[in-house]
Amino acid sequence: MASGTVRLFCLTSLLPVVASVTLLPPMSARAQVSAQPAGTVPVPVPVQLPPLPAIPAAPSLPAPADPNNSPPLVLESTLLSLEGGQRLMDEAGKAVTAQDYDGAAKKLLDARQVFNQLSNFYQELGGSFSGIDNRIADSLRRKALDTAQMRDQATYQLALVHRAQNKPELAVPLLVQIIRSQQPTRELGKKAYQQLFELGFVDAPYPRPAGESKPAGESKPAGESKPADQSGSNQPRKPDK
Repeated sequence: MASGTVRLFCLTSLLPVVASVTLLPPMSARAQVSAQPAGTVPVPVPVQLPPLPAIPAAPSLPAPADPNNSPPLVLESTLLSLEGGQRLMDEAGKAVTAQDYDGAAKKLLDARQVFNQLSNFYQELGGSFSGIDNRIADSLRRKALDTAQMRDQATYQLALVHRAQNKPELAVPLLVQIIRSQQPTRELGKKAYQQLFELGFVDAPYPRPAGESKPAGESKPAGESKPADQSGSNQPRKPDK
């Protein structure tokens, strides 16, 4: 009983000491508070932060190109270009040499479509500039005719491939399209008609054999002296839409 009373007395006597220790502020805080005059608000101590990383300068944008001095865009690597169509023609020639007629026909069909699209685009652009800038209109018109010529060349080669495949039903429509575009008086038109003659689709040769006279009263074929719609230039008609 006496030992329990002693322990209780010791714990009771220690409680005020523990409470006073707990309520005392830290020494540094007390020193800061005591250093300030009475009645003033404590000033926060500034905190040293690490410096911010430097922000890189924005890259300078290139100056706008002068439309009068800027070089033309290079389209040789694209399919929709003269170079792209010519590459298809070259690949078709290699396929014919290897007797891969199916592969050659596919390449020639693609080349024909490329040249036809280019010709139509140039023709539409030329029409847009007609009466506004004749220099540009004439340049685009020449490009339309040049690409139409290349289209007809690809069409003729495709017809020959179909002949080699023994598919005259595919060759004849192509040859007729060539004659309609080129006219029979031009070299490619004559070749196309000769193919039709060899296939038996027509029975009259053209041009007439040497020494054969024309029937009396027969007039000169239209367009023989001057190609239609081309102002006398040896170029194909306007491309098909």
